[in-house]
Amino acid sequence: MFKFPKKKSNVSPEILVRMIWVSSFLAMVFTLPPLGIFLGIYFLSGNLIVGAVVGFGVHFVILAFSGRISKIFTKILS
Repeated sequence: MFKFPKKKSNVSPEILVRMIWVSSFLAMVFTLPPLGIFLGIYFLSGNLIVGAVVGFGVHFVILAFSGRISKIFTKILS
């Protein structure tokens, strides 16, 4: 039988609140710009495929920089 080490349960409320805020800001940065680009292209040109491809591409470009963005938000909220 395996014995797993105990998890840390002593996390301060300040760290939890900071983690929630950083996660919320990251979710907004990862979703809102690609969604806005997708909807903008779709409503202006009527082309669903182009909007989806460009929005998808922007989403993954933003994900490529997620570590740097996360560090910036953590530094701002500290």
